[in-house]
Amino acid sequence: MTTLTKNKVTDLALGQVPSFNSFQQLRENAQSFLRDKGLPGPKEEEYKFTSISKKLEQSISDFSPANTINLSLDRVKSNIFEGFDGDIIVFNNGHFEAELSRFQAQPYELISLYSSSPENLGKIAKFERDPFVALNSVSFEHGISIKVGRNKKIEKPVLLLFFNQAHKGQVISPRVLIEVEENAEIIFLENSISLDEEPYFCNAVTEIKVAKNAHVHYDRLQNENKKAIIVNNFETDIHRDATFTSVVVSLSGDMLRNNLSLNLLDSGCEGNMYGLYLLDGKTHVDNHTNVDHTKPHAESNELYKGVLADRSRGVFNGKIFVRQDAQKTNAFQQNNNILLSEDATINTKPQLEIWADDVKCSHGCTTGQLDEEALFYLQARGIGKIQAKGLLLYAFAGEVLEHISDKNFRNYLDSLVQERLGSSF
Repeated sequence: MTTLTKNKVTDLALGQVPSFNSFQQLRENAQSFLRDKGLPGPKEEEYKFTSISKKLEQSISDFSPANTINLSLDRVKSNIFEGFDGDIIVFNNGHFEAELSRFQAQPYELISLYSSSPENLGKIAKFERDPFVALNSVSFEHGISIKVGRNKKIEKPVLLLFFNQAHKGQVISPRVLIEVEENAEIIFLENSISLDEEPYFCNAVTEIKVAKNAHVHYDRLQNENKKAIIVNNFETDIHRDATFTSVVVSLSGDMLRNNLSLNLLDSGCEGNMYGLYLLDGKTHVDNHTNVDHTKPHAESNELYKGVLADRSRGVFNGKIFVRQDAQKTNAFQQNNNILLSEDATINTKPQLEIWADDVKCSHGCTTGQLDEEALFYLQARGIGKIQAKGLLLYAFAGEVLEHISDKNFRNYLDSLVQERLGSSF
C-alpha cells in the first residue's frame, strides 16, 4: 500500500464530502476500511498487473470530489448516436443532471441518491471486497436509483451518458443503483465521454438487483481520452429464473480497471458476460470478472476477446465459483487474444473452483498472432494487406459485438471498431 495515496484517501474520508444522514453508517464504515487498508499496492494479488495506486500518485494531486462543469444541451445531443430512441440519463462529473436528461414517461422510477435512502445501496457491491468501492462509498455525491416495477417491460433502451472533465486534484465518483423487480425487462446502454484531453480519475460503482424472472441487458462503451484513469466496479445479484447480460467494449484510456461480478443466487438463473478490448499506444485495460454459482440448475457464459498493438497491455482474470449446493451448473469461460506487436503484453488467468460433483464447466485462454495462411488467402484474391488484416480482426471481434442488444448501438460500436481496425491497427 502506498503511504501517500493512503493519506490522501484518509483526508477525503475526514470530511471533504457533504454528509448525508441516510448514508452516514455506510460512509463511516467505508472510511474506517480505507484507513486500515488504503488503496491496493503492488503486493496486492488482485492488482498484481495493474499498478493503479502508483498511476494515481503520478497523476492525481489530491482526492477532492469533482465539481460539475458547464455542460450544454447541444453538447449532450451531439453525443447521442444515430437512430437512438429512448430515455437519456446524463451525468456531469458523476453528478446526475436532471435538466439535461430526457424522459418519456416510461414506467420506471428514477430518484436522485441525494434525496433518497434506497435499501439495497451498498449491499450488492460491498466495500469490503474492493478498496475502490469503499472510496466511492465515501465520496459519491449525486448518484441515482432506478427501480423498474413488477411486470413492467421497458420497450425502449435507457442511455446513460457520463461526461467527464476534471482537474488533476479531483475524483469523479458516479454511483448507480438499479433494481428490476419480478417479471420486468429493461435494456441499458452506457457511454463515457471525455470533454478534453487532460487527465482525470473516474471511480464508478454500479449495483444491480435482478429479481425473479426479470431480464436485464447492460451494454457499455469505454472510449475515453488517453490520459483517463478509470476504475469501474459493477456487481449484480441475479435471482430465480432471471437473466442478466453484460457487454463491455474498451477502446481507449490510460489505465482502465473493470471489476464485474455476477452473483447467481437461485435456480434457473443465467448470467452472461462478453467483452472486447482493442488497445493501442500505451493503453492498459484490466478485466477482472467473478461468477458465483450458489444454487443448482444455473448457467453462466463468458467470452472476452482482445486485440493489442504497440505497447498496450491487457489483463484478464476470470473466476468461476461453483458452490457445494450448485449441482447441475453449466459454466463456460473463454479469453482469446491477438497480439499485433512484440511490445504488446497480455496477462490472462482463467480460474475455476468447483465444490459440486455434477456440473459442466470449462475455461480456457489463447494468445497468438493473426493467421498468416488466412491473410495470404485473402491477399491472393486481390484484397490489399491492410484491408485483409482488418477483415480478419473484425471477424475476430464480431463474435462479441453480435451480443449487443440494441441494433442502433451495435451499429454505432461496429463503426467505431471498423474505424479502429482499419486505421490505428
